[in-house]
Amino acid sequence: MSIGLDDDHAALADSVRGFVARHAPSAVVRAAMPEWVGGALPDYWPGVVEQGLTALHLPEEHGGAGAGPVALAVVVEEAARGLLPGPLLPSLLTSSVLARYGDDDLRKRTLPALAEGSVGATALSAAGLAAKPAGDGGYRVSGTTDPVLGAPGASLLLLGATAPAGDEIWFVVEPGPGVDVRAGEPVDHTRAVGPVTLDDVLISADRCVAVGSSQVRAVAAVLFAAEATGLAQWCVDTGVAYVKVREQFGRPVGSFQAIKHKCARMFVDVQTMAAAAWDGARALDESDEQLAVAAAGAAAVCLPGATDLGLATITLLGGIGYTWEHDAHFYWRRAMVLENLLGPASRWQRELGERVRTTSRDFDVDLSDADPAFRERIAGILAEVAALPADGPARRLRLAEEGLVVPHYPRPYGLGASPIEQLVIQREYERAGLTPPMLIVGDWALPTVLAHGTDAQRDFFVPATLRGDIEWCQLFSEPGAGSDLAALSTRAEKVDGGWRLNGQKVWTSKAHEAQYGICLARTDPDAPKHKGISYFLVDMAAPGLEIRPLQEANGGFLFNEVFLNDVFVPDDRLVGEVNQGWTLARTTLGNERVSISGMQHIPVGLVELAGEPGLAAEQSDVLRELGETFGPAHALAALALRTTLRSLSGLRPGAESSVSKVLAGTLATRVAERAMRWTGPGAAVADGPAGARAQGYLTVPPKLIGGGTVEIQLNVIAERILGLPRG
Repeated sequence: MSIGLDDDHAALADSVRGFVARHAPSAVVRAAMPEWVGGALPDYWPGVVEQGLTALHLPEEHGGAGAGPVALAVVVEEAARGLLPGPLLPSLLTSSVLARYGDDDLRKRTLPALAEGSVGATALSAAGLAAKPAGDGGYRVSGTTDPVLGAPGASLLLLGATAPAGDEIWFVVEPGPGVDVRAGEPVDHTRAVGPVTLDDVLISADRCVAVGSSQVRAVAAVLFAAEATGLAQWCVDTGVAYVKVREQFGRPVGSFQAIKHKCARMFVDVQTMAAAAWDGARALDESDEQLAVAAAGAAAVCLPGATDLGLATITLLGGIGYTWEHDAHFYWRRAMVLENLLGPASRWQRELGERVRTTSRDFDVDLSDADPAFRERIAGILAEVAALPADGPARRLRLAEEGLVVPHYPRPYGLGASPIEQLVIQREYERAGLTPPMLIVGDWALPTVLAHGTDAQRDFFVPATLRGDIEWCQLFSEPGAGSDLAALSTRAEKVDGGWRLNGQKVWTSKAHEAQYGICLARTDPDAPKHKGISYFLVDMAAPGLEIRPLQEANGGFLFNEVFLNDVFVPDDRLVGEVNQGWTLARTTLGNERVSISGMQHIPVGLVELAGEPGLAAEQSDVLRELGETFGPAHALAALALRTTLRSLSGLRPGAESSVSKVLAGTLATRVAERAMRWTGPGAAVADGPAGARAQGYLTVPPKLIGGGTVEIQLNVIAERILGLPRG
């Protein structure tokens, strides 16, 4: 998954990738490194301009193509994936800030030149420069900036200075008399960076920009996050490709589980970065408040993420990765420079923590293209439902009759609602103050019945479940099988009129409350593991079925052991063909994992807790940890939004569901542990709100185990997505 979302973005990425491969292969980059760090323009710079890469994002009236900020992020990402040397990133940053914050006259004077290939560079703070009023709204500026990316060789500098009252002024200036730019010793050998010294330089009012450091840094964070994602994509691709072919002990090292899990976690990290960077890019079209939240999240996730993945890749490569001859350290170096220029990460985490206390990130989908007649009809039905008594079955029955319990189900069970219609229905539920009914395990069972069941099974089970008359449990896991469902030992023996089931199931949620269970049992014990399994619908009140609640570490009784002792299941409760249950189970498991990852939400409760007085943790630590938590939380929400937008566009989903499962488990753990640890001594007693936070932490394990453990999901990612060999 890259930052781009649609086919146009994919085509743009391919074009940039091809350009970089032709003009900046590794040998060319290495040969010209002394020139890059001195600020010399690459020979291929006219080609960059001809490709429109310097103008793509700018308004058409200023020589641009008006392609939007996500397209800009795609360009930055792909240029970084190929380690394109030169001043593209700092110049794009300069034109982006001026396009957003410059006045009309300044935009007319600067943007066309930047679109046509003039090089800009932008400071990331006002530190080091002091400004004194000089009359007519102008200033005289002196001092030395922090290192500025791309300043050596730039023809236009966007700098900030501090005025006597402590206010900032930002202005554009050209190198020349009184403006000295020095190239620093390189960490990143592919780009120039260095301080700018001004000696009593007069800055007229028409060169000033109505912007502040926080706004400049927000735009920079978005573009730096896009570049960090491109660097990280190369690192992960390179490391995974190497472990597929590098052999130790007679087999590829990528078949070792430790390496698989490391690669899978690296993949999850880079996909998280791509989602955060995409969210930051789309925020460039939004208000400053929304941009500030998205940019802080992108910086907190992506900047340290790229540095960490650079190091992880070098260790995957082993000794060869740490040689000067391998390119990995150049990507690592560039990631380090990005993080150091905008960091530290803890500052971005604290900023995000502060922002989310007052501003919620907007992850809503634009529904302006939805059919107004459909919206009006749904709103009318839900208004009538809301007027019915809340404490009886009337609401649920009406929703089932109208197909609004699971609206994407085919008629007569649902409405066959399209993705955009589903979003309209969800929005109208919220407006009516209603919560959609939760089918829980029914959300996993019914798709299997609909896809593989008989007409009689569909007509009996689906409406009753939608009405709330049937609740389901899942009889899959067994004591000796765990996540390896194909190793199950429960047997089904054919008898007159049906089957006799014998065996034991475990970790069965809500078995003591369910009317029916979906059950896998082995009908051919001589068949291979994934064969000879059948899929049954078991009456939980059938003779011979015994349910024993399992008390959990948190004291609750969600899970159960279920013993099947000669339990009779009639023939009409077998779903699909005999011995074909594994295919059906994959339908169920697919819906289970999507549902579990889809249940994650922004942890607003943590925000409320962070504002409570009397927390044991220091407030600065609370803010940093709040931001550290919300970075991946927003990325998870962005992944869900991307999946929705893909559906609305008719595109196939990517790896979001697998990534979300791992990310959601990590997030659930982090939220619970933060709440407990901030509370301190109060969480030592189980009473009251403080004790509930300890209880919340005790409830984390099911979120890490349910639907397949995180470790199993890492194996899925490693083998099915990354293509690493089985052990």
